[in-house]
Amino acid sequence: MEGETAPRPDAPTWRSGPRPAAPPRSDRSERLYRAFDLLIAGVCLTVTAPLLALACLAIRLESPGPAFFRQRRLGRGRRPFTVHKLRTMCLEANPDVHRRYVGELITGAERTTSDGRRSLYKLTGDERVTRVGRVLRRTSIDELPQLVDVLRGHMSIVGPRPVTVYEGELYPADYEQRFAVKPGITGLWQVSGRNQCSYREMVALDIAWAQERSPRRYLSIVARTPWVLLRAQGAA
Repeated sequence: MEGETAPRPDAPTWRSGPRPAAPPRSDRSERLYRAFDLLIAGVCLTVTAPLLALACLAIRLESPGPAFFRQRRLGRGRRPFTVHKLRTMCLEANPDVHRRYVGELITGAERTTSDGRRSLYKLTGDERVTRVGRVLRRTSIDELPQLVDVLRGHMSIVGPRPVTVYEGELYPADYEQRFAVKPGITGLWQVSGRNQCSYREMVALDIAWAQERSPRRYLSIVARTPWVLLRAQGAA
């Protein structure tokens, strides 16, 4: 579960010192990844446009406020950017709940659901989430607007989950490698258990992608993602 709040104006966006070094890459491979991103994001945005419109209508009918949610996140090299999602919470949602929860996860605390499974990012029974929001989260429809962030070049289709500013400030040094690549809509974490993974396992998968990414792995993750979504694997 991701808290829906804007960072404090005085909040730092990255630690002092050098930014994370990107893995060796060629201009040709970068152009290939970018071509994949543009093609897939363009097609998906066109196909899902009617679904997005219906979701926006449902959000507006259930609760007052905008249908879209914007938040500052940390991208490649810890550069801040604005991520877009469908709003799944009521407007008066307290962001401190998620801030505390993320802090617990990073320090090693885990929560489990009623059936004994791990719960990562998803606060079970979170009263801040609307009824429509629960459906959007369970189906991952709330993340479709991030296709626009891919087209704008801030994100990739495949990559680590984009972290909040306050979340990144809590990271130990060995987590920095996940900032060596663009954040993504899907990735190794999403197709490897998602919320059933611990936070450290999620970061390890993100770093593995940053260190070992290839066009073949990119396409493999993209191909596996629809099946994971249909099964609602690891969703909450």
